[in-house]
Amino acid sequence: SKGIKIDRILDTKEFLESNEHIEGVSMTYDGKIIVVGTHSLTAVDRDFKKYVTTQFDNDEFISNSIAVDENNGIYVASDKYMRKVVWTGKKLSQDEKDGAWKSEYEIGEQPPSVKVGTGTGSTPTLMGFGSDEDKLVVITDGADRMNIVAFWRDEIPAGFKQKTGTKSRRIADQAPVTAGRPKNAKWIQSEQSVVIKNYGAFVVNNIVDKAPEDRMVGVIALGPVIAPPLGAERFEWNTKTHSWKSVWTRGDVSSISMVPSMSSSSDIVFVNGYYDKTGWEITGMDWNTGKTVYKSKFGFDNFGNGAYAIIQFLPNGDMLFNSIGGPFRVTGK
Repeated sequence: SKGIKIDRILDTKEFLESNEHIEGVSMTYDGKIIVVGTHSLTAVDRDFKKYVTTQFDNDEFISNSIAVDENNGIYVASDKYMRKVVWTGKKLSQDEKDGAWKSEYEIGEQPPSVKVGTGTGSTPTLMGFGSDEDKLVVITDGADRMNIVAFWRDEIPAGFKQKTGTKSRRIADQAPVTAGRPKNAKWIQSEQSVVIKNYGAFVVNNIVDKAPEDRMVGVIALGPVIAPPLGAERFEWNTKTHSWKSVWTRGDVSSISMVPSMSSSSDIVFVNGYYDKTGWEITGMDWNTGKTVYKSKFGFDNFGNGAYAIIQFLPNGDMLFNSIGGPFRVTGK
């Protein structure tokens, strides 16, 4: 706590409408703070004295944060559209001549647990950088049994034909997620960002058939009181065919609501779930094979519930675990 002080305060009431909440905060590469509202984006100067806002339709609902590329393209998904908004240095543009676009994607019903809304539960994730062949932005969609969906970030390649079953030509490809779940499972849905490494992607299922209406109560009850959701899947993007391929699935892995993370140095992807015999656990799976290679067991105390936070490891290998009861450090010894 020493040395930390409030430098300045941004009053979001100046630009958020009365029916809006802050859904995310990020930054452009030229140093503007981007505040995500329920149906708006606002670019704020670092001194908090000037701001520029762009509004979306009032019947759109944004429930996740954003991704920003090195050219100040801002990727935001509402419950109706996946959008690219461009920060030009003076305005937040939704104009195609500035490189902006929007695309419909599949939506479904409101799931009974964890996920908010009928659209995507994912904060958009960028795939492809620098000299990489394909530049994409990736989400899971809102279909009851979701798809993993890749959109072209910039110009759509010449000659690219719209894929069958997709909502627009902007969609490079989409593929059904099975997550190792039974074929008759009603729900395969995620409230988490797609985890990306190079052209690999990882997704989880967060939904059970019945849970308390209050999402936070449900997140506390899932596992100890209600059987937890199961399922995860790893995909790979093919730059030659512009298509997804499933690499492996795990229908026995629990991921309730904590944001998965991936260690590129060890090739392990981590999730937080609950198991009847052992309680709360961080489970690490080999990125290439799906085999479990790491476990950190917290037991049956609900402090092992990460509840919408993100799994993080410090440089020395210690875990910073953002529990429902507050953060704590887990040593490797």
